[in-house]
Amino acid sequence: MNFLHHGTYGTYTTHRTYLTGMMLSCNNAQGRPRQAEACRWISPRADARIIVVLLLCLHVPNGSSFAVELWSDDEGHQGTLDVAGKITSLTSDPPDDPMLYPEGTTQTTLARLRLGLNIKHSDEMDSQFAYEQRARWTSDGVGVSAVGSLLPSGAEMPFRITQLDWEICEHNDDFAYRHEIDRAFVAFHPEWGEVSVGRQAIGLGRGVLFSAVDLFAPFSPLEVDREWRRGVDAARAEYRLSDTSSAELISVFGETWEQSAVLGRIRGYAGDVDGSFIFGKYTEDFLVAGVVSAIVSEAEVHAELAVFDTPDEHPDGTLWGGDDVVTKAVFGTSYTFDIGNGLTVLAEYHYSDFGVEDAEDALARLANPDFQQRFLRGDTQILGRQALATQLSYTFNDALGGTFLVLTNPTDGSGVLSPSLRLDMAENITLIGSAFIGWGDEPSGGQLQSEYGATATSLFLQANVYY
Repeated sequence: MNFLHHGTYGTYTTHRTYLTGMMLSCNNAQGRPRQAEACRWISPRADARIIVVLLLCLHVPNGSSFAVELWSDDEGHQGTLDVAGKITSLTSDPPDDPMLYPEGTTQTTLARLRLGLNIKHSDEMDSQFAYEQRARWTSDGVGVSAVGSLLPSGAEMPFRITQLDWEICEHNDDFAYRHEIDRAFVAFHPEWGEVSVGRQAIGLGRGVLFSAVDLFAPFSPLEVDREWRRGVDAARAEYRLSDTSSAELISVFGETWEQSAVLGRIRGYAGDVDGSFIFGKYTEDFLVAGVVSAIVSEAEVHAELAVFDTPDEHPDGTLWGGDDVVTKAVFGTSYTFDIGNGLTVLAEYHYSDFGVEDAEDALARLANPDFQQRFLRGDTQILGRQALATQLSYTFNDALGGTFLVLTNPTDGSGVLSPSLRLDMAENITLIGSAFIGWGDEPSGGQLQSEYGATATSLFLQANVYY
């Protein structure tokens, strides 16, 4: 038996849930006012042709490297280009509530092409730049309400001085084609630590499905594609205090001071235990948080606790009995059993004072500008206050792996089942298939009755090609 250590310092994406569509019902899928046709309409029948062309253009023989070397020299200078293409199809059959889902079954197709330039200037300096194009086709009426928690959001990204995200063309709510600069930063590696400046991904937590401290572009527990977290505009400086500890200053910039963050982080490890302490200004809040992970009897355990002193009041009250000091917490563990190739079981519990106590109050709360801003920014990954998840992971062979996720709201009894399979067809081609089946009290008359009872039964299919 062995353990599986989880961390979330990688690069992932952002999160939105299906309720985003309710707030943006008068807007298009990007949350912008509707406008006249801006490009020649591309019929959904063209989807298959576009998919085939993209895959053929990106396909490389098995065994080829994922990065194209652009240049290199004897002094160690090097430039490489990563190319990735993704085609995603999502079919959703929502609950029978014409006020929330007037169109019934919906179809969404998302195509993404990402170019990542990595430059090694010297042993002490490197830089990264990532440019992405994305096109989204949706059936009539789907908007973002049925797909927001499963697919990456197209909404404007918080914590950016300027978006650097432009529309190429769009057609009402049916088609949108955009491009974006998602990475543009320089990293320095002096003897005393690390410094990075520019648009970059920032992950601070140890949670796998949930996080109390992932403040910048967190993702939904149900979001499938987590390969790239969207970048934010930031400057980071980390100073090594010893071989096992460091202190870091993280400045993340929005359009105004009130939309920015300045955080300090002290972290280190001793034996099988590592942890960090985070504090500072987060938008208009003051934050104090702690993160710890450890190995206990061959199992991995992790915990996150964050307390926010907020300027706004929270009608449902908070864990501490007041209405302005908000708590978020995550407790989790994982263990790999010696069954076949190894069966990994992950369990996580999440609590968030930012959520609503009763799902029936959700739409009214979303009408509150303060709550709406926090929800869209990702201050809460769940609509309710509590969530409990269990995930089984198993690798059948070198090419095929699968997971089975059960996500529940323990207070209202609703939840989602999500089985998923991943097939590595070749070294550079991956296929992913996931299903989502919700249960719980379904919405009625345009009103939620439970958190996950409004989840559409959905089929997610994705093809990934890397060069």
